[in-house]
Amino acid sequence: MKLLWVGVVIQLVFGKLVNGFLDFNGTELSDIESYEFGVSKATDNPVMVGLTLIQTAGAKGAVCLDGTLPGYHLHRGYGSGANSWLIQLEGGGWCNNVRTCVYRKKTRHGSSTYMEKQIPFTGILSDKAEENPDFFNWNRIKLRYCDGASFSGDSEDKAAELQFRGQRIWLAAMEDLMSKGMHNAKQALLSGCSAGGLASILHCDEFSNLFPSMTKVKCLSDAGLFLDVVDVSGGRTLRNMYHGVVGLQGVQDSLPRICTNHLDPTSCFFPQNLIGNIRTPLFILNAAYDSWQIQSSIAPPLADPHGFWHDCRLNHAKCSPVQIRFLQGFRNQMLNAIKGFAMSKQNGLFINSCFAHCQTERQDTWFADDSPVLRNKPIAIAVGDWYFDRSDVKAIDCPYPCDKTCHNLVFK
Repeated sequence: MKLLWVGVVIQLVFGKLVNGFLDFNGTELSDIESYEFGVSKATDNPVMVGLTLIQTAGAKGAVCLDGTLPGYHLHRGYGSGANSWLIQLEGGGWCNNVRTCVYRKKTRHGSSTYMEKQIPFTGILSDKAEENPDFFNWNRIKLRYCDGASFSGDSEDKAAELQFRGQRIWLAAMEDLMSKGMHNAKQALLSGCSAGGLASILHCDEFSNLFPSMTKVKCLSDAGLFLDVVDVSGGRTLRNMYHGVVGLQGVQDSLPRICTNHLDPTSCFFPQNLIGNIRTPLFILNAAYDSWQIQSSIAPPLADPHGFWHDCRLNHAKCSPVQIRFLQGFRNQMLNAIKGFAMSKQNGLFINSCFAHCQTERQDTWFADDSPVLRNKPIAIAVGDWYFDRSDVKAIDCPYPCDKTCHNLVFK
């Protein structure tokens, strides 16, 4: 069964990456995120965790794009972790118009009908101390993503039979988990990867407000630092997409007032305009050369009609010196975006100079013999040191190509 599962994952993920990667549009966060369901060579018999639908969500209008019930995967904690809770918000891109949202509602990112009934828990979700030293025995939850606006919209399109209820899904899930013991939490961590990493930033203070002041609450954003940058054609691909997401899905009312009081709603969907005002301790984990942002924001095919970036987009080793300089400029913008954030003692940083995306859920990048390291710490140890106040963590890598520990993503 394990070999069959691995074979199916490899065929689905890598088949799509090789054959159709450039055809995907910005509504899906590309197949890069499909790695999260892969069983890497560093994983030995991952625990398979079943899907729980939130039965009370329907009455609250907290439904997926197609009107089905949302859900999550919960693996109970034990021992010293029995009263500790880790929520992992699933990623999976966004949909920014009716056409792409109608397409999305026929996938696992728009309907619980298409969600896997069981998924492997690896990386930060692993139940093994040797794979996940600080959180292995916590209550660990993967909240599935089926709205298309990072759990933040509240609108509908009756003609297209679309429900944009991300904010309601978030609230219904939190209420359900509180009723299952999370209200007794002594420690809690809200995490997320990619579009879920953006969601963990958007909902960080909301999450903290669920608990009494004596509960230790922090947030972690993995690959969620999406930047408002100019693409290779001089346009703003990601800003244009976010503008559609925010307008279509009614995101404005879910955005922090401290931001929307002086910036437009689209700007307030970008993390760089939010992280300076978050009161709850937040850890930002990001690759300085984020694979998805290179693929879909910096050098998407539409901004590169002559294909000058085609080879570089798929394999950093094929980038010209001019292209590398452009990517170094992107890294510089990322470092500028976190300058103020980094000054706060309560916050944490791990910015490695890798061509990667989502490093918490893959075992080989979270904690394994050859995991990426900064200052001799793998990501799992850095996050644990920060969460448990064992040490300050403000780790920023030197520019590419200095880091030899990266697990760079290369597409053929």
